[in-house]
Amino acid sequence: MKVFVLEDDPDVREAVVRYLEAAGYAVDAAGDWESADEHLQVNKYDALVLDRTVPGGDAMDLLVERRSADDPTPAIFLTARDSIRDRVDGLRAGADDYLVKPFAMEELVARVHVLTRRSVVAADPVLVLGDVEVDPAGVSATRAGVGLGLTVKELSILRYLLANANRVVSRSELIEHCWNEFMEPMSNVVDVKVAQLRKKLGSPAIVHTVRGAGYVASETPP
Repeated sequence: MKVFVLEDDPDVREAVVRYLEAAGYAVDAAGDWESADEHLQVNKYDALVLDRTVPGGDAMDLLVERRSADDPTPAIFLTARDSIRDRVDGLRAGADDYLVKPFAMEELVARVHVLTRRSVVAADPVLVLGDVEVDPAGVSATRAGVGLGLTVKELSILRYLLANANRVVSRSELIEHCWNEFMEPMSNVVDVKVAQLRKKLGSPAIVHTVRGAGYVASETPP
C-alpha cells in the first residue's frame, strides 16, 4: 500500500510519514502544492493525506483537479481549518474524510487504514492462486486455509504479485508499488523480502524468479 502526504510543516510531515511507515505503508511526501501536483501526475497511490493550506495554493483545488481527471484515490484532509463550512467544502471537493489539527497519530493511521481497505475491497476480488488466498483488504493471507503470518511488507508484495499472476513483475515495479520513492532500485532488499515471503509460503513454490527480469506468481515455473 502506497500513501502520499502533503504537509508544509516539516515536523508534522516527518511524524506522519514515520507513523504511516511504521504501520507498513510506503510513503511519498511533499511540502508544497507544485511538488504534490508533480507526484500525483506520475504516481499511483492507495490514499492521499492532504493539508489544506500549503505554499502554492489550497490542496482542495488540487483534489478537485484529480477528481476531474477521474482519479478515485481515497483522500483525507488534515488541517487546522475546522469550521463546518470548511469541512463541507472539503467533502464536496471529493475528500473521503476530514481530520482537524491537532490530532492523534494513531487516529490518522486508523483512518488511512479504513480508506485503503475500503478502496481495495471495492476494486479487487479475493486474490487466489492455487491454494493461496489474500483477502480483498490485503490484511491477511492463507495457504490451504492456514494463516501465513506475513508481515505488512510481505503481504503487500504477495498482493501485488497475485494481482498480476502469470505476468513477470520487475524489481523496479515492485519497488514502485511496495516501497517509497527513496528506495534504491539496485538494493537487494527486494530479493531479501521475496526470499522471506517464499519461505513462509512453503512448497510447492508459487513465486518464481525470472532471471534478469524479476518475479512471477504462477502455479508452474516459467
